[in-house]
Amino acid sequence: MRKSIKYMALIAMGITAGLASAGNSFAETINVTIAAGHPPVFRWVKHASKTFIPTVNKELEGSGYEIKWSEQYGGSLAKVGGVLEAVEEGLAEIGLVSSLFEPAKLSLQTVTYFTPFTNRNSTAVSNLMDELHKTTPELRATWEKNGLEYLGAAIGIDDYLIMTNFPVNSIADLKGHKIGAPGPAVNWLKGTGAVGVSGNLTTYYNELKTGVYDGVIVFASAALPGKLYEVAPYITKVGFGAQYAGGLAANKDWFDAQPKVVQDALRKGAEADRVAYQKDLDASVAKFLGIMKAKGATITEMDDATRKNWAMGMDNVAKGWAAKLDASGQPGTKVLKTYMDAMRATGAVPLRDWDKE
Repeated sequence: MRKSIKYMALIAMGITAGLASAGNSFAETINVTIAAGHPPVFRWVKHASKTFIPTVNKELEGSGYEIKWSEQYGGSLAKVGGVLEAVEEGLAEIGLVSSLFEPAKLSLQTVTYFTPFTNRNSTAVSNLMDELHKTTPELRATWEKNGLEYLGAAIGIDDYLIMTNFPVNSIADLKGHKIGAPGPAVNWLKGTGAVGVSGNLTTYYNELKTGVYDGVIVFASAALPGKLYEVAPYITKVGFGAQYAGGLAANKDWFDAQPKVVQDALRKGAEADRVAYQKDLDASVAKFLGIMKAKGATITEMDDATRKNWAMGMDNVAKGWAAKLDASGQPGTKVLKTYMDAMRATGAVPLRDWDKE
């Protein structure tokens, strides 16, 4: 009798295991398209594929859900500045949205670009911006107004510098030269005599080569893979500061319709992405500058007095930005103060207290 009971128990265990196995075999498949305007040669896109997606997949193991991914990078589905709209319209469920190139729709997220010379540490900027999105309802509301759910994976950009096809020994050397800059970074040239032209990484090389620009405001971790040292071999470390350029966002209607386990997996994937991306970035900046120097680039560091003169010679673009947003009903002044206070609390010493003037 005991033997029969034992066999019956084993049979029952086998049936249970079989059902569990069958449950895993027939996990519900969710089709997800993820888009980016930049190609995978750039680190933030690479980690979407290398870190975000594998982490989400691992988190969903045994949950009864799995994701079938379609990765659309390098403008194959949406170009730089068009990813937000693609996700909003449901052409992609998730996108690497460059807030830098969405100044009208994600105005509040561009706060770092209106506060240059504040912090040169990209990890600090990245961590802080993801944290502020959790604690500042106005920042989350900006995404939601555009039909998006911010997941995280803040794209921290390493300390911006200038690369030119002519030597820069002083601010005066920039006078009359055309300098390409991303979005609001054009404002950093005010007061220098340079002619700022809006541009982005996908076009910098050709525009420098053909003479559209004499130089660009860029960052080392993108300058090397973009081979900008070939057409702009003079690198001046101005110390404009690290920046926040966007992150991963999902179509909100789609995200809200997903089970909690999937939502949680996406958020954990975004967190892992930010950490891995920043670790990778921090390890690469000095290395990349060294490689560009070895390939013929001339690297100079702007002295503190000149940096101070540059910062103080600018219009207070932050106050103007905040006032304009206030007038349109957005909390520009509040977000400016929140960001600057939070930066100072981390130990950052801005060359200029943009919010206090």
